[in-house]
Amino acid sequence: MQLRKIILTWMTLATTFSAGAQVKFDDYFLPKTMRFDYYHAGSATSEYYFADEVIEEPYWAGNKNYLVDERDMGNHLFKVIDKATGTLIYSRGFSSLFNEWQTTPEAKTVSKAMPEGVVFPYPKNDVVVEIYTRENRTGKLHRKFVHEIDVDSYFIRKAKQTLGTVDIRYTGNPAQRVDIVVLADGYTEAEKEKFISDCHTFADHILSYHPYTENQDKFNIRAVWTPSQESGISIPGEHVWKNTALKTHYYTFDSERYQMTEDYQTLLDAASHVPYEIIYILTNSQKYGGGGIYNFYGISAADIPGASTRKTYSHELGHLFAGLADEYVGGTEMSDLYFPDVEPWEPNITTLTNLEAKAWKTMLGDAPVPTPVKESPWELNPKNPDSPDFNPKKPWPLGVYEGGGYLQKGVYRPWPNCMMNWFHRMDVYCPVCTRAIQETIDLYTR
Repeated sequence: MQLRKIILTWMTLATTFSAGAQVKFDDYFLPKTMRFDYYHAGSATSEYYFADEVIEEPYWAGNKNYLVDERDMGNHLFKVIDKATGTLIYSRGFSSLFNEWQTTPEAKTVSKAMPEGVVFPYPKNDVVVEIYTRENRTGKLHRKFVHEIDVDSYFIRKAKQTLGTVDIRYTGNPAQRVDIVVLADGYTEAEKEKFISDCHTFADHILSYHPYTENQDKFNIRAVWTPSQESGISIPGEHVWKNTALKTHYYTFDSERYQMTEDYQTLLDAASHVPYEIIYILTNSQKYGGGGIYNFYGISAADIPGASTRKTYSHELGHLFAGLADEYVGGTEMSDLYFPDVEPWEPNITTLTNLEAKAWKTMLGDAPVPTPVKESPWELNPKNPDSPDFNPKKPWPLGVYEGGGYLQKGVYRPWPNCMMNWFHRMDVYCPVCTRAIQETIDLYTR
């Protein structure tokens, strides 16, 4: 109870979003979705975009009052510009699996391409789409691709509605809700009822965490039934390969627990059957694993033993929904993600290069920066979670503790541990993560 009161206190400090740069939805858009598919290609040192196709989808679920993204978040940014007037009418920050791959050792010797796509409200008039990439070494966004779209072109394909859908949770108008679509992978036709049951469990679990609990009435959750030919998920490291609808697998980037798929356009095809903003995949597996990429998609196994299933859902949703970074050290083959002289865009880690630009700074009070771990009631010892001083329900002082973003030195986190760190030992988000989630909920629903 004490911890809940502390977190709710921090939530009341959350800032609201400025609407100064917003345009009026009805001036520029129709209430349906335009999707632009492309291929993202290159290596560790090169990057290319290749246009694929434009698709019309029947629903638009986004907040019509927040069209231009005013937050500097994500490893990419796309802009939609009215061609005739040059007016910026829509934008969103996001990250991608390809961008993560570029930081792996493989990308230094191999070139490859991944299918991607961006969605936005259907424009009334011709538009220009621009895609930007953030340079990890400087933190600056650079325009990489420009593509013009004729909204009346007969080459625009209409999405086909062929899959079954189920409302797991409906609370109101999609324009004022966070709309999550849940997709199935590794479930056969005979396992449909299991998938629907797993979706209800997913909804119950994510809404059991603060600040989601206080905002339950702001979430719509729908399922799209995407049956697979075989039950279970591919595990390359164990020479197990399954024929599944979404082609998910473990050992992404040779990390055993990293479960993802490169077939993003297939995810978008399935998601288009319902109004959606957030895509989450449930995989029919008991093996621990998952992943989450900001404004891209999230994924995790549905049957991890013990409490790990619900904690994995919450952790991956933190990445996907609020752009939260991993706060733990190690555990990944990715390198070159963070540099000591570049402030990360994620709200819950810092290199101290520009902590003043984060809301985190205003929350610190008199806490020393950086904060010694000895200031914590529990001396952090990852090898001894059974330490008699360890209490997963006891809050630590908010501070700036060294270690995070996979790095032991030079990156800092708000608490010694929270749901975005080794969540097996913690069941709550820290105040900084809580605030970031609440602000994102407000962005989607106000």
